Amino acid sequence: MLRSLSVRNYVLIDSLDISFPEGLVIITGQTGAGKSILLGALSLLTGSKADASIISAGADSCVVEAEFSVDNSADEIRALLEEAEVEWEDGSLLIRRVVYSTGRSRSFINDSPVQVQLLSDIAGHLVDIHSQHQSLMLTSRAFQLSLLDNYAGLSELRSAAGQSWQQLQAARSELAAARDRLSRLSAEYDYNRAQFDQLDKAALRDGELKELEEEQKQLANAEEIKTNLAEALDLLDPSDDRVSVSSALREAQKLVEKTARFVPALSEIGERLDSARIELDDICSEIDRIGSSVLLSQERLVEVEDRISVIYSLMRKHDVRTVAELIAVREKFSEALFDGSSLEERVAELEKEVAAAEKAYGSLCARLHEARVKAAPSLASEIESSIHGLELEKALFTAELSESKPGPTGTDAVTFCFSSTGKTAPVDLAKCASGGEISRIMLCLKAMMARYAGMPTMIFDEIDTGVSGSAAHKMGALICEMGRDMQVFAITHLPQVAAKGSAHYVVEKSEQEGRTVSSIREVRGDDRITEIARLLSGASITPEALANAKSLLAQ
Repeated sequence: MLRSLSVRNYVLIDSLDISFPEGLVIITGQTGAGKSILLGALSLLTGSKADASIISAGADSCVVEAEFSVDNSADEIRALLEEAEVEWEDGSLLIRRVVYSTGRSRSFINDSPVQVQLLSDIAGHLVDIHSQHQSLMLTSRAFQLSLLDNYAGLSELRSAAGQSWQQLQAARSELAAARDRLSRLSAEYDYNRAQFDQLDKAALRDGELKELEEEQKQLANAEEIKTNLAEALDLLDPSDDRVSVSSALREAQKLVEKTARFVPALSEIGERLDSARIELDDICSEIDRIGSSVLLSQERLVEVEDRISVIYSLMRKHDVRTVAELIAVREKFSEALFDGSSLEERVAELEKEVAAAEKAYGSLCARLHEARVKAAPSLASEIESSIHGLELEKALFTAELSESKPGPTGTDAVTFCFSSTGKTAPVDLAKCASGGEISRIMLCLKAMMARYAGMPTMIFDEIDTGVSGSAAHKMGALICEMGRDMQVFAITHLPQVAAKGSAHYVVEKSEQEGRTVSSIREVRGDDRITEIARLLSGASITPEALANAKSLLAQ
């Protein structure tokens, strides 16, 4: 239950510290006094969106803090806190939200900083805030299905169906993408095969082009090469009676070595002449070898030039500059051809996965459907019985199941049908129920769900809209009955409901230092009689209204 609430600088609330008892807590106040502001402050603790506009004028931040009393057996809450590594002393939970002028906010549980999502998860086990908007949601198909599932205790099964649906959609999406790629690869198969075969036939080798171009230069200039090398060799080692350079060096070496007896420094020169002669002989041998290896082959020249032409043609075709890049293009086509065959296998695997996912999803949907078929009449019967006690004695209420498009909640749709007089067959609630009738039906649903969900605190924001007279009195009695088993807050304009509370608070608006501010105070005794009389007669409180208020409180 909600033990206390502290608010600082929230819209028109400068400072508020208030404690709440168990049972039915009534909150009243004139229109515009700030009841919705109080509810908005509390909703911050349930993870609702926050922005700087909620901060009071002149303040840098606003703070909302609440203390909840929690049953030690609340395993779901314990698991959430343990996962978030938040320390928890059994029996008490302190939740705080701070919103800054920058629009950013921080959240705390037991003074430990937490993500705002945890507030939302925790709040789902602490408090159920019913707004006026939620009564309108009663006509929503999704909301009706959610109510039926909660009543039937299908939360886990419904969650499993949602996960199964996501897995099925993911598998279908992957299969569709694989089929699309396979289709494109199939359409491009002939082209990819032709390109690969041409490149593969070319038997490309990295570095080959440079070798071919060097060979082409030699072949194209083979005659000149041979002639020049032959002349160079003839100058160094003449084939006629001329003395070769090697012979001249040998004779010069002998003369120098002979003279070295008289001039010792000539010994080194003799050695150098010998080295020069040996180097020259090696050069002559290399020139002769190279000259002999140069081919005079027009056929080979044509062959090399044809090969160079093929490579350059392929490079231009595929817009690349090197043979290495051309080889990469060949591998790309090879991979495309391989992908096609491997993708066929993947498509077959995915088809099996989709079939398995469809089977699993279908099984969960069948279980959901069976449980819903079983629970729908019971739900309708309970609601019908409850609304009979709210001056709709002849009303009929049914929950009709129908098949719907598959989705995360299964393949069922539910339509709540209603007949206020019972003289006609029930029809879609959204098409026939008045605002007051929807309010009464929603209250019956909330009362019923509170029993099954075990929610410790429930807040009704003018759920009695559109209801008056004895019907309002009976709604108050029903809300009061709920307050015996749980803490219930009822924000109301109806005196018949307000008189049922075990505690009564009034929200007021006043002027302070030129500013309008909202505050809340508990009323007891004569003050409470006066407030209920105000609800009965308006701003001008008559003796009759006061007497009527006392009568309502005495009931």
